[in-house]
Amino acid sequence: MFFELAAPSWGPEEAEAAKAVIDSGFYTMGPQVKAFEEEFAAYHGVKHGIMVNSGSSANLVAVAALAYKAERPLQRGDEVIVPVISWATTYHPLQQYGLKLRFVDIDLQTLNMDVSQLEQALTPKTKAIVAVSILGNPAAMDVIRAYADQHGLYLLEDNCESMDAELNGKKTGTFGHLNTFSFFFSHHISTMEGGMILTDDTELAHLCRSLRAHGWTRDLPDDSPVFQKQGNEFFEAYRFVLPGYNVRPLEIEAAIGRQQLKKLPGFTAQRRKNLALFQELFAKDDRFIIQRENGKSSSFCFTIILNPAKGMDRDTVFAALKEADIGFRIITGGNFLRHDVIKHYDYDIVGGAAPNGDMAHDRGFFVGNHPFDLTEQITRLRDVLDKVCR
Repeated sequence: MFFELAAPSWGPEEAEAAKAVIDSGFYTMGPQVKAFEEEFAAYHGVKHGIMVNSGSSANLVAVAALAYKAERPLQRGDEVIVPVISWATTYHPLQQYGLKLRFVDIDLQTLNMDVSQLEQALTPKTKAIVAVSILGNPAAMDVIRAYADQHGLYLLEDNCESMDAELNGKKTGTFGHLNTFSFFFSHHISTMEGGMILTDDTELAHLCRSLRAHGWTRDLPDDSPVFQKQGNEFFEAYRFVLPGYNVRPLEIEAAIGRQQLKKLPGFTAQRRKNLALFQELFAKDDRFIIQRENGKSSSFCFTIILNPAKGMDRDTVFAALKEADIGFRIITGGNFLRHDVIKHYDYDIVGGAAPNGDMAHDRGFFVGNHPFDLTEQITRLRDVLDKVCR
């Protein structure tokens, strides 16, 4: 395809790292995972990194950890504030732990949570907020963290789409009590599958380590706040303290991740060069609503919403993009309220509706961005859209 939605970012270094793991004969979670956790946490200036098998699992384990805190755990029936646009597995763990979701509409310009609705979203049952930086563009994390602290709420930052983005000089994925990342094929770095949880809270870190591997104590130090060691070493080796999962990563994924992490600053710099060209070609054209940058975007992709005032038909636009061999897709997961699965949720909508989420769902799409020069592809995108939207 001329302009792909996703593209590989591996070089010979990743292949050599993978081969070294295969040659070692040791494949499950081990020293490569530990090293990657430490390097990824250090890159973000956070104390603890816990690698798992996907960003979705990172969200699941993070929510579970909050449910098993010794003090003020999340409990069934508690309310959590969430944006209407994100990926499905931002929401599913909340539902699976019996939490009620309070959906907040997005800001149409940034595609992130409309923080002007936060006070309206708060009720006596509100215990947490999930903040999502959509497609590389930092949400108002400074405002959201201050709001969470003011009201004694847990903040889970889902940063799976926005690795290496920054707000006020601080990297996204560092504002929350727990912060999650994804290393899926199309994301900023790729380990095939994989995810990470970052936290400065030792209790939460130890809960996450236990939960990712059966709920046992094997990966925890003797002085862990999660359990008290008993005297029987035979029993301690297989002692279960939490109803956990098996979402462990592989050594080969971590070895590849270590190589990808070295390249991340260069990847982000190239993505931002592509973003600058996209902004130059589209920002002043009122036929198109493009994502307004908040802070320093790591530019997962390029979003476009067709201005309803201009009367353009999205299906016609899609046909032109297909003809030009340009890939496109829905913005993240679209308005989550519009999916069939919502019937399984306990939820309400702040203000009773989400018109901006609907606008992005019905009139929006995105095309890819990659860590290599896309001048030719972005220029053709501009030409195709300019012609079909006249």
